[in-house]
Amino acid sequence: MDRNLAMEAVRVTEMAAIASARLMGRGHKNESDQAAVDAMRRAFDALQIQGTVVIGEGERDEAPMLYIGEKVGRRNPEDPEVDIALDPLEGTNLCAYGRPGSISVVAMAGKGKLLNAPDTYMEKIAVGPRARGAIDLRRSPTENLRSIAEKMKVYVADLTVVILDRERHADLIKEVRAAGARIRLIDDGDVAGGIATCFEDTGVDVLMGIGGAPEGVITAAAIRSTGGDMQGRLVPRNNDEIARAKRMGITDISKIYTAEELAGGEVMFAASGVTTGDFLRGVRFFGSGCETHSVVMRSKTGTVRFIQSRHRFDTKPGYNF
Repeated sequence: MDRNLAMEAVRVTEMAAIASARLMGRGHKNESDQAAVDAMRRAFDALQIQGTVVIGEGERDEAPMLYIGEKVGRRNPEDPEVDIALDPLEGTNLCAYGRPGSISVVAMAGKGKLLNAPDTYMEKIAVGPRARGAIDLRRSPTENLRSIAEKMKVYVADLTVVILDRERHADLIKEVRAAGARIRLIDDGDVAGGIATCFEDTGVDVLMGIGGAPEGVITAAAIRSTGGDMQGRLVPRNNDEIARAKRMGITDISKIYTAEELAGGEVMFAASGVTTGDFLRGVRFFGSGCETHSVVMRSKTGTVRFIQSRHRFDTKPGYNF
């Protein structure tokens, strides 16, 4: 996987972002998501890869395209074999109701290097490069916050923790407040929340809480590319989810995964903003075209590129959804 492929991945997220942004604020999350899926699937046809979707829109009988196991790309014999984790519209409600922070994301790694995570919950903790090595899911939130603050050479009161605003996090929120850290509650989009920890100008230091396991794999790809740190542990909701995880090859349900175990080898990550958030601006339309804001990262070099693109619909009609 070379740098050219990383740049091509941005085209995929750009198309999905533009398509879903057209429907921003209309209150129809399914339509927004479907628009992003359709656009992303078309964009994959132009990539010179032999790609397999390992984190996608669900099982084949649940999703007509970008389903787990679907083959994408031009698939020429000389093209690299890659596994793909994607979310055409991360934060569907955010887009549907015009709220900040929805993005389109794609992560790629070598064949067999992305954890084939079941569609269940995952307990996560993620930090940026300054706190690398300071986290451990076996410790309490308070202990982790103290360790992170010590590593960053700040006070716990200086830390801002991103947590999904869910009833299941009531005890976590109470403990973080008691420890003295600040909290930013988010409605959706813990992938964006995890990535935000790696960029100091976002003001976010830590992601804590329980979210989707597939989203954890995508987040890990970005965390690895920026030099941050992350751990995750599956939290199945019932015996059926435990059985499904075991069918997917996971033998130790209580295992704590590192970022490297969630997204191993050389990984690439690309994201485009749909609605403006902490580190990406949303799509802006201006009649004859639009402007997108994206980020692309590679773990091999640690390079992070922010890309501002202007698209003209008269010369690129495929972008005019």
